[in-house]
Amino acid sequence: MTAKHTRVPAPSPRSGPASRELHRPDWDEYFLLLAKLAATRSTCLSRPTGAVIVRDRQVLATGYNGSMPGVAHCSDDGRCFRRRMRVAEDGKYDVCRAIHAEANAIAQAARSGVAIAGATVYTTLSPCFICTKLMASARVVRVVFEHEYESPDRERDEAWLEAIKEAGIELVQLQLRPQTVARARQFVQAVTSVRCPLTVGGLPLGPAPSDPEENS
Repeated sequence: MTAKHTRVPAPSPRSGPASRELHRPDWDEYFLLLAKLAATRSTCLSRPTGAVIVRDRQVLATGYNGSMPGVAHCSDDGRCFRRRMRVAEDGKYDVCRAIHAEANAIAQAARSGVAIAGATVYTTLSPCFICTKLMASARVVRVVFEHEYESPDRERDEAWLEAIKEAGIELVQLQLRPQTVARARQFVQAVTSVRCPLTVGGLPLGPAPSDPEENS
């Protein structure tokens, strides 16, 4: 059976007066952006992945894929451990060094005594079967992911997606809107909190430098 899940497409940019409004990511985009930022800490040379666990719009835990504490990272060696061992696709999880991002986030919450029942997991990659079982056991109710796993074994990939549905977890694939990507790039590529000019595109963003009521 082919798994079905919700896909949220990127809408076309708006035109007209409304398009001059300051763009803010919606909540799902915001937390997916945080998951993408978490992925920058990944030490996996195959699929850098990040995850964020959220409930009531509050971040409970974050994670990224990497080796167990105290174990060498593939990024340290400069080679994927599993590929170096020449292990086939169907047996890769038997030797892969990495703990997956979702599993690391769940472990982080457990170490801190934070319950994640009722939470949403935002992840940059659709979960594997092992992470799905962990999330179901922890009573996660929703998963928002960016990219499907897309391994050479498509039947297995579909089975993983179907397992999430069978566990009663809502599954949403989210594509960031171009405006959101542009907004995030604006903040990452430059110092974030430098004072903004009075207007950008005709929109006031703060008091004029000469304003006596200005706050530093």
